Amino acid sequence: MSWMAWTWPTALFFIAIGTALLILTVLELRQPTIARRGLLPLVTTRGDRFFISLLSAGFIHVLWLGTMDSAVVWGTLLSLIVAIILMRWG
Repeated sequence: MSWMAWTWPTALFFIAIGTALLILTVLELRQPTIARRGLLPLVTTRGDRFFISLLSAGFIHVLWLGTMDSAVVWGTLLSLIVAIILMRWG
């Protein structure tokens, strides 16, 4: 694995994504999701909204790094807020 620059932030990112997927799997087994229409202009399930929030976080971070001079942690905070909104009302 020496070809890849593994750092603690990278490891924590992958652990967080894996944990979120595990939680979503357990939630789906215990309480199956119902497709619904919320803020987004399409019918989505819990997994769809999670995937859309991950894509949104990627785009927010790329835009943040390309346009802002401040720390990327603020882009991460914005991504978390967007993800919470999407998961709750999306």
